[in-house]
Amino acid sequence: MDLSRARRLLLPLTAGACAVALAGGCSSGDAQRPESSTQAAAPVSPNDLQDDYRSVIKDVLPSVVQIDAGASLGSGVVYDGDGHIVTNAHVVGEEKTFRVTAATGKEPMAAKLVATYPEQDLAVVRLDSVPEGLKPATFGDSATVDMGHIVLAMGSPLGLSGSVTQGIVSATGRTVSEGRTGGGTGATIGNMVQTSAAINPGNSGGALVNLDGQVIGIPTLAATDPEIGGGAAPGIGFAIPASMVRTVADQIIKDGKVTDSGRAALNITGRTVLDDAYEPAGVAVVEAPANGAAGKAGIRPGDVIVRIGDAAVTTITTLQEALASMKPGDRVSVGYERGGTEAKAEATLGEI
Repeated sequence: MDLSRARRLLLPLTAGACAVALAGGCSSGDAQRPESSTQAAAPVSPNDLQDDYRSVIKDVLPSVVQIDAGASLGSGVVYDGDGHIVTNAHVVGEEKTFRVTAATGKEPMAAKLVATYPEQDLAVVRLDSVPEGLKPATFGDSATVDMGHIVLAMGSPLGLSGSVTQGIVSATGRTVSEGRTGGGTGATIGNMVQTSAAINPGNSGGALVNLDGQVIGIPTLAATDPEIGGGAAPGIGFAIPASMVRTVADQIIKDGKVTDSGRAALNITGRTVLDDAYEPAGVAVVEAPANGAAGKAGIRPGDVIVRIGDAAVTTITTLQEALASMKPGDRVSVGYERGGTEAKAEATLGEI
């Protein structure tokens, strides 16, 4: 499936509260070839790898929880010893209170919402009472995540608490857009980790873990394929990287909200426009405040943005995807049309 189609078909991984029956479930550049060596590495036996899996599961699974948000079930990861749990914004939805159950069993615990950040599809909830022995997960360094690393996905697919699947990191640096169907936030998220580990509805908010027992991402999206009736495309799932999870969670815990998103913006309100063939042809600027990035660059309401840097812009989504790989303060060329005439402006990007 080509990536353009995959982006249109990404779905959040929550499960309906009744979905417990077993029904239907970038990096760029070439890798460098290692230098030859006269000494071959010792082979890893199947038993050694199995022991690694079992050790990681035993270590990390107690930090993974199931979150009952009323109309849906999802997963979460214990973030600290104060009872904070990180999950996806689309898992909590509009709910403010939750029932949280450890993946290893025990009685459900009450929790309340701290805050959500739909723009990155992340949220933090907090247990009303911190149980003895609560074990926070260890979050890894996103910069060390690479293609081919073995990973385990832990969560509650289809409400089956404490489930574990395995795969590899298929790619890094993916920018994907989440649909609004099934309770999704519609967020465009950059730098995501793509994995072949099986993830299904209910895995949202859980843990993608390396063999060092570190959480390297929060499983969030799965690709679906219309050629198989809209079912999940096998082996194509996406997780929010640990670095972004920590950035958002730390701000929510400290300030009750995200105060520094680190996400670039043109600071406009826009809408997708169609050409004479009824195909998406750009983003018409509806509002461009004078103190915003676009306004300072001379872009004004009525202009139609058609390019950001080297990326063509045809829809609001493609505009968001182009900006997702950039940072506030970056200088970027913005191509636009005004009264049928093409023009360019140099903009210093603002922040969402």
